Amino acid sequence: MLLLYSLPAKKASGRVSLWRKLRKIGAYALKTSAYILPNEPAHLERFQWLVQQVRDDGGDATLARVTNIEGLSDDDLARLFNEARGEDYAALIKPLNALVAANRRKLEDGFAEALEKLRRQFQELRAIDYFECPAAHDVEMLLERAGDLMGPRGKSGSVLDAKQFRGRTWLTRPRPEIDRVGSAWLIRKFIDLRAKFVFASKPSAHPDAIPYDLMDVEFTHHGDACTFETLLTRFAIADPAARRIGEMIHDADLEDGKFQRPECAGLDLLFKGWARLGHSDAEILDKGFACFDALYAALRKGG
Repeated sequence: MLLLYSLPAKKASGRVSLWRKLRKIGAYALKTSAYILPNEPAHLERFQWLVQQVRDDGGDATLARVTNIEGLSDDDLARLFNEARGEDYAALIKPLNALVAANRRKLEDGFAEALEKLRRQFQELRAIDYFECPAAHDVEMLLERAGDLMGPRGKSGSVLDAKQFRGRTWLTRPRPEIDRVGSAWLIRKFIDLRAKFVFASKPSAHPDAIPYDLMDVEFTHHGDACTFETLLTRFAIADPAARRIGEMIHDADLEDGKFQRPECAGLDLLFKGWARLGHSDAEILDKGFACFDALYAALRKGG
């Protein structure tokens, strides 16, 4: 649905009020006074109320259902919404990281209240995340990590036998970045040379696959560990070069500076760049494998 409006120049307060309401419902601004939302009954009602507000302020508004916007495919529109929500989620990551860092050794007064406030803000964003922005999962993982500071959930588990995991398919979220690609490389390198990988937002999409780096699954973030580190621990992978790579991935993914690895920033940018270039999930995985193979070879030789 498309909302077009104009307001009298003197109605500054009306403009601000309207902008805040459009932002609150997650409408995307195509132009200064042109906003879109997915065509759903609830959104129609929201836009209708805003049309009335504009007219009450002496302005003019038009509400239309559109089937095509020239130059923008459905995928393009979903990407634009996800980019907007990605910026919103990114604004939560900084205070979440700061909260975890300040309370890692001892919980400060007000920790639970601060965490609950961030959780509420996250839920508000999820309510307007119409196309399942991948960045939501990053915030979910940080919230879980922060929650673990109040008491571990006991999911880390015992050491596993890699032989029991051969010939399997593993599942992770689409648009993989450093931790998900690194974990896939670790699986292929040390657990199952023939491991296959599929991508979906929920494990139910491939019930027979082993999910990783998702909420509430076995192989994911636990406490202060990223998924790569969880796999290192669960499968007792003691290879020194792999563990050094784990330190780089930890610093890039969790952004807490725990290991002070200078390589993490460059690696993180590399994976983000591949995603922005439009490579498919499988292509990002292939490029990431080559990257980690080269890094592993250099580290094994003392690089």
